[in-house]
Order: sequence, then C-alpha cells, then structure tokens
Amino acid sequence: MDNSYVRSPIRRGRRLPKVWFVNRFFWPDYSATSQLLTDLAFRLASEGVEVGVICSRDGYDNPRAKLPAFERYNGVEIHRVVEPRFGRARLLGRAVDCLAMYARFAAALAMRARPGDIVVGKTDPPMLGAAIAPVARVRGLTQINWLQDLYPEVALGLGLDALRPLAPLLLALRDWSLAGAFNVTVGEGMAERVAQRRVSRDRIACIPNWCDEIRLAGADDAAQALRAQWGLQGKFVLGYCGNLGRAHEFDTLLGAAERLRGREDIVFLFVGGGHLTPKLQAEVNRRGLTSAFRFEPYQPAEKLAATLSAADAHWVSLRPEMEGLIVPSKFYGAAAAGRPVVAALDERGELAELVRRHDCGLVAPPGDAAAFAAAILALSDDLARRTRLGRNARAMIENEFPRARALDAWVRRLEQVAWAGAAASFAEPRGALNTGPVLQRESV
Repeated sequence: MDNSYVRSPIRRGRRLPKVWFVNRFFWPDYSATSQLLTDLAFRLASEGVEVGVICSRDGYDNPRAKLPAFERYNGVEIHRVVEPRFGRARLLGRAVDCLAMYARFAAALAMRARPGDIVVGKTDPPMLGAAIAPVARVRGLTQINWLQDLYPEVALGLGLDALRPLAPLLLALRDWSLAGAFNVTVGEGMAERVAQRRVSRDRIACIPNWCDEIRLAGADDAAQALRAQWGLQGKFVLGYCGNLGRAHEFDTLLGAAERLRGREDIVFLFVGGGHLTPKLQAEVNRRGLTSAFRFEPYQPAEKLAATLSAADAHWVSLRPEMEGLIVPSKFYGAAAAGRPVVAALDERGELAELVRRHDCGLVAPPGDAAAFAAAILALSDDLARRTRLGRNARAMIENEFPRARALDAWVRRLEQVAWAGAAASFAEPRGALNTGPVLQRESV
C-alpha cells in the first residue's frame, strides 16, 4: 500500500462508518476526477476505514477497456457496472446514457449500502447526487455531494437549448438533492452559488481540489528527455495537459498564435484529449499553424511530472459564463510543477484572483488575443521573470494547497457527519478560515 496516504488524524480510536463513493471513473483510470477520488479513497482505507467505490467498467480515454466487475485494491472494494453506449455523439443519446447510468449506479448502491453508511457522490455523470438521493434517504445513508461542477447551469451556459424546457424540473431535482445532503464545493464561487439556491449554509463547505505536489517536483531531467523526444529543444513551450472540454475556449489561443506566427521559437504543446481537441486540431490545420503546435495523447500517470515540467508555462482557460460553475483543476498541477500559467480567464473570477494574489502567472481576458500574445511574449523573452513566477506557483501549492492538508480536511468533514449527525455545523470545522458572511472555507 502507498504509505504516503497515512497521516492518521482519525481521533480517539473512533472509527468512521463505511464510506461509499460513486463516480463514473476510479483507479486505474487517470482522469482528473478519478485521481482525486483515488487519493481520498486510498487515504481512508489506509487508516482502516471501510471504503467501497461504485464506478464504470470503462476508462475515460479508452471506453473499450473493460475493467473487472469487482476487485479489491489498496483496501478499497471496487464495484464496476457496465456503462451504456446508446449514443455519445448526439444529445438524445447522451441523455439516454446518463439515465441508464443513474439507474445502474443507484441500483448498485441500494444493493450494497447499509443504514448508517456515508455515500459521497461526485458529479460525473452530471447531477449524480439527484439520482442517488432517493436511495440515500430510503436506505438511511448520510449523503455528501462532492460538487466538481454545477448542472444544469453548466449545460445551459454552454448553449444546450434543448434542455431549457426541462430546466425548471432539473433545477428543482438538483436543489432537492443539495438541500437534503451535505455539500463540498471545489471553489468559493461555487459555494456561493449553492448558498443562493436556498441550501442551508451549515451544509456547505469548500475544499479545493489538489494534486500530488511531492511527486510532481524534481522532474527536470525526465522533462528534458521528453522535450528532446518531441523536438522541443531550444523552444519556449506553452503547454496544456488534460481534458479540453466544452467549458474551455481556444479562440484566444489561436488568435495569439497567429500574431506570433513569425516566432519559430514558440511552440504550443497539447497533451491530452477532450471534446474540443479535434476541433482545435482542425482549426490549427485550417489556419496553417501546424508548425507551431504539437499534439500528443494522454501520457501514463508515471510520466505526469515530466509532462507538466516539459512546458515552460501552461495555458489555462475557462469561458466567462462558467465562473462559479467549474474550477479548472489543471491549474494546480501546473503550479505544483513550478510552472507559471498564462490564463484566458475572466479577470474578476476566482482563479484569476488567485494568480494575481500569488504572482504566479499572467491573465488575459477571453477573446483578447493581443493581450494573450503579449503575455506569452513577456514570459518567453524573460527567463528571470518566468523562473520567479514558477517559484511563486510552487510555493503557493506547498503553503496553501498541499494534498495532505486537503485529505485531512475531508477526513474532518466525514468525522463531523458520522459522529455529530445533522446537528453538526458542516461549514465551520476546527481550523477553518473565515472568508466572509456566507460560508467558511477549509484552509487548504
């Protein structure tokens, strides 16, 4: 077992009840939600907590890879269901897939969970908390919604107008599931939005996402080998590692790339996949920018540190209408690798404020290609500044967002709901940091 998970904050010999996690992906999958869930599940199991996970048999980037229906790994029971595949290309097909997945996850939970257990539902597929809430209430489970995003607001903000007639019903179902559970958000803006949905403030907590900052440090030699393999020696590399989904935008990046067309020493490295990746590649080809871009598939987990460190800086983007609904978790990995960010973000948003406060990158408004190009030039032509911002990014992770502290925060939350029940103030744990009148944020 990986002993890096063992810190033993569970106090006075008291044991937590069994904790169930429900999410589409889990170990050995390497998608972002899977990695976070894997860290927390293995940490709890390492301390003797009974942990079960209900997830899909498919992989994020390889849906044809059928994982075992059941196995036990690192002390965690893993129960996997077959993911339906009625049609991912069309909205109707995706909706049918989600409904079928909700039913299978809910049935698996109802079959295995016992009264008094805790169930933590993430948000993949969207609104999963609403699907498992009836099971939690009938079976006497304590439910925690681990909110990585807020649906249906995300879908509506992305222009999925076909959902608008159903929006009142979807919002009512989602709000019902939030009101009857404890809720952990990954951003303060998201926590504020949940509070505005008439959810009791003592049922909302903010625990930001994390990364394994220890394993992401000191990979410079391996990174140089990757740069040589990919023909990036002597280049300034602006990297992007992970999923490029609908909540992101690439027009700002492409506009900047066109303005920098004459700078052959600047390369845009994309490592990963996602819904927008083929569209980005097609647009790069159409605009004749192929010499400035390099696309690579997802890399094995053991190469993550080298992959992140192979870039001199990282690109982060979020559509302005997604502020408070999604927090790009790839920001933490780039910072842990000691790399600054060049971010196309709403300058009033939570992540932009974090970049400014810690002086760990540069921010340009989405759609302002000239400002984004200027930010790239500012870093590519100033090694000393780039190095300083990268050190600031690493210091931010070490001082405010270390993985061990985030996992400790989760253990404290679970202790609260297990030992004190609904009477506990979920939003005000010992050691919380007061962030204003709405809620308390865990100091991670």
